[in-house]
Amino acid sequence: MADHETTYASAGVDVESGDKAVELMKAAVAATHTPEVVGGVGGFAGLFDASALKDYRRPQLATSTDGVGTKVALAQQLDIHDTIGHDLVGMVVDDIVVLGAKPLFMTDYIACGKVVPERIAAIVRGIAEACRSAGVALVGGETAEHPGLLGVDEYDVAGAATGVVEADQVLGADRVVAGDVLVGLPASGLHSNGYSLVRRIIADAGWSLGREVPEFGRTLGEELLTPTRVYTGPLLALLEELPGAVHSISHVTGGGLSANVARVLPRSTVGVMRRDSWQIPPVFSVLGDLGGVPLLDRERTWNLGVGMVLAVDGARVDEVLHAYPGAWVLGDVRTDDGAFTREEAYVRGAKGVDAGGAILV
Repeated sequence: MADHETTYASAGVDVESGDKAVELMKAAVAATHTPEVVGGVGGFAGLFDASALKDYRRPQLATSTDGVGTKVALAQQLDIHDTIGHDLVGMVVDDIVVLGAKPLFMTDYIACGKVVPERIAAIVRGIAEACRSAGVALVGGETAEHPGLLGVDEYDVAGAATGVVEADQVLGADRVVAGDVLVGLPASGLHSNGYSLVRRIIADAGWSLGREVPEFGRTLGEELLTPTRVYTGPLLALLEELPGAVHSISHVTGGGLSANVARVLPRSTVGVMRRDSWQIPPVFSVLGDLGGVPLLDRERTWNLGVGMVLAVDGARVDEVLHAYPGAWVLGDVRTDDGAFTREEAYVRGAKGVDAGGAILV
């Protein structure tokens, strides 16, 4: 028989703080709700009216889930939490739009060592802001307090989203042919990839996050926390404006540029991208030089300033460039005759996909 009382609170879980966090985030979440969202915040599950899908001839549902990775460690060090939500949404919904699908709704999950209501609300506020920019409803979420598993200031975030696309409008490698042109869309920075390498570089160099870096025009921490660009809204507008012009889209995330482009090309082709077609943002050269990172490692880890790559009908490139300010011709798709296969920079397929090849030249 215990000689003292043991409660949930004494075990490290504060239910009242969790309730306060929900109250603080309710307005931000509600602002993302479209007319299709049924009910409000706080239910066991979110409801979404799917009757609009009856207007589709053959609707295909697309789903994606992801997190932010070790970038959250920097947010925790800097005690800045409202940008991480933008990273999460970008990583999730932009994996849906690459299929030509419109993301409909999203849910999030936050695990933390201790619920600090203002911190949780800041994270969710960022998620909600990014969802609104992408036209996605945030229909539910979960905050889990894990004392003993995570430190009191530690947390991790994840999310999942669902979208829809007509079956005959799904984008992918099967639409791509030799002669298509590869169009790059600018990244906002590192996005949410390669932060384990970033953190190792700055730790080895002894750089603090408060260090002013002339090439950035701001502190190292401010540069590293730059939110991931969310492409969903502009890309959906482009696809609607120029039907048939875009054949496939690659979201440049983990694995770098070539590996992700190879995934959206057919087996018999190779995407040839020119390194001199764009100016690599300073963050990549500063960190790469600081850590002595070889060129191929940089290209296989970071996006190097290219957030999305579109395989475009060669006859319609000018239309796409006009419709998306800042886009540029990155390279082209060719028949893979084996000329590049011996090159160290050559990549074929990635992440289990039996697809095409890609190379930076």
